[in-house]
Amino acid sequence: MKTGLPRLQKGAAAIEFALVFGIFFAVFYGLISFSLPLLLMQSFNQAAAEAVRQAMAVDPTSAGNAYGTQLTQRAKDTVVSQLSWIPSSFQFKREYVNATYSANTLTVEIAYPTSQLYAVFPALVLPGVGTVPRLPTNLSARSSLQF
Repeated sequence: MKTGLPRLQKGAAAIEFALVFGIFFAVFYGLISFSLPLLLMQSFNQAAAEAVRQAMAVDPTSAGNAYGTQLTQRAKDTVVSQLSWIPSSFQFKREYVNATYSANTLTVEIAYPTSQLYAVFPALVLPGVGTVPRLPTNLSARSSLQF
């Protein structure tokens, strides 16, 4: 005698897979899409702090009137070398680094537009939720040192 039970179970595995895969994909996408901006922010903070530390090596007596220029130049060079690991597809440019020296204070700022990041790793737009990940216009870091 045949029962109808096995026949009712056809396709159940496919439905379960679709539900589990949807959840798995959402978690995986969230993990990747949030870890990349966090990695960049941590790198920007570290590079800005290292730039200020490296600028301390400029000798004020030998630099003369160009002391501020040498400080800012060394700071920018340090940031660019610290962030040289970033792949070229992210299009990180030297123009995103700003170093200023005024009133015996050196300030290094990095402002990376998130549009460059979205070009590499596109944002997911979910109805009712919006853009994932929702990032500010610029990923920015700042470090300063008063001499």
